[in-house]
Amino acid sequence: MVGRRVASEEYFKQRREFNIKTKELGLGDVENYFWYHTIDLGNGLVTPGTYDFRRSVSNFRFPENMSGLRVLDIGSATGFFAFEFERRGAIVTSVELPSLADLDRFPGQSIQYSLARVRRMLDEQALQTTLEALEKLSSDQIYHFLLEGPFQFCQRVLGSTVRRCYSSIYDLPAAMPGGGRFDLVFMGDVLLHTLRPLDALAAAASLCTGTLVIAQLMAETKDQQPVMVYVGGDELAEDNISWWLPNRSCLTQILKKLGFRTIEDVGSHRMVMRQTGRSSDKTVLHASR
Repeated sequence: MVGRRVASEEYFKQRREFNIKTKELGLGDVENYFWYHTIDLGNGLVTPGTYDFRRSVSNFRFPENMSGLRVLDIGSATGFFAFEFERRGAIVTSVELPSLADLDRFPGQSIQYSLARVRRMLDEQALQTTLEALEKLSSDQIYHFLLEGPFQFCQRVLGSTVRRCYSSIYDLPAAMPGGGRFDLVFMGDVLLHTLRPLDALAAAASLCTGTLVIAQLMAETKDQQPVMVYVGGDELAEDNISWWLPNRSCLTQILKKLGFRTIEDVGSHRMVMRQTGRSSDKTVLHASR
């Protein structure tokens, strides 16, 4: 409990300092933004992200030199990985949903349910916006605070040329100009939030000519039978916008069936929520053509 309190105090201290510094630098008011990623923007300016991958990014085993590689970052959020790929020399396309209405929802759940989940999350993070005030925000305003505002801010400060594409993962092949083909495709914790993970994986795989990197939770099973575990619970009014977890055997077989010759488990990374100190270990798989 003490560790969580210290983590929370440190996180909110960083948020306050970041908000003050952005104003001093004339970069605008970002107090109500939700920073999913910790991103070093230079000149001592670091976003107060919920998750900090700077020390663990080596665990993903991305090439150090990505010069000229065409890279697709699916579910890019505030863009840490997209900007990291660009820093390594890649030509990067960052993909996010067009709107919160495009989030997958369990049959019978409304867009209001999704918005309520997001509002509660923002309420836990924001310093200046109360839950009552958040309830008055439109879906578009919440989307801006959650995703687009933070990404655009980082892109502007970094002087980044990362291309932003708006599409559900299912529609990605049609959304890519000329069909779009990428040497490396990255998906972190994306399949967990899809109701149709096989369709989602097939869509991503169709755009990959080289290596597909997946980093996510895997279901722990006692044997090697391929299994997709349902984790959505039995209450229509409550879930974490998460439904399916494959075990390693299941994901390996599906990837081979989708045309990847080798599937390599390159290790794992620990994902720590800075506000609480809670952590989870995510498996990193590289699937190569």
